[in-house]
Amino acid sequence: MADFKFISYEDKGETLRIAINRPPYNVLDIATMEEMNAALDLAMENTTAKVLVISGNGDKTFSSGVDVVDHTPDKVVKMIEVFHGILKRLMQVSIPTVAAVNGAALGGGCELAIACDMVVASENAKLGQPEIKLGVFPPIAAILLPRQIPMTKVMELLLGGGIIDAQEAHRIGLVNRVFPKESFAVDTAKFLEQFTSLSRVALIHTKKAVKEAATRPFYEALFHIEQHYLKDLMATEDAKEGLNSFIEKRKPVWKNK
Repeated sequence: MADFKFISYEDKGETLRIAINRPPYNVLDIATMEEMNAALDLAMENTTAKVLVISGNGDKTFSSGVDVVDHTPDKVVKMIEVFHGILKRLMQVSIPTVAAVNGAALGGGCELAIACDMVVASENAKLGQPEIKLGVFPPIAAILLPRQIPMTKVMELLLGGGIIDAQEAHRIGLVNRVFPKESFAVDTAKFLEQFTSLSRVALIHTKKAVKEAATRPFYEALFHIEQHYLKDLMATEDAKEGLNSFIEKRKPVWKNK
């Protein structure tokens, strides 16, 4: 396993955890982002986990974003390469991904969070894209936010550089759950149980179907999902086990294959 300094990587069987380990602000400089890419490569090689959690160590900040120093002309090309490498890898992770936002997620930190399939946040969390105040814009947020929240709110966040709290992020659909700060770790663990109790192959096939369908017109998406369901999903042992266990009125025993 890779030797990490700025990232922590934990394999807990059914749950993988990658945390930015640069408290209190968990700034993403180039070295940290290179480690994040290496950790995501490990996650994609894993064949047993059912969910991947991205977090920031400490209780103050998920991540305050990409180091401003790395935006200078001599570093910006490398910075974009490694940062967008993180987002590209996240999009390729086959199992569900969850951002656990305990504290502020700003700039690139917010982009990292919203690139995950789901976001849970502590009640003290704040999310925002203040890049415009530095005369730049967030490329990933410009792509992802319009797919997740109303365009009027996208424009407010990106053009105004505003920051919203966890409750507002939840209200507009950017955050799935908001938990009390004092019980955030426990509540997040309970949230993850809904995935770890299921079949890994069913999770993978369902996530793949949803993502493929989102990029196609309805009838084209329907054709591809039908083929995926009949040829791929129904060929798995867990699909047969899930159906048989329901008919036989017993708890399924997943083989994750």
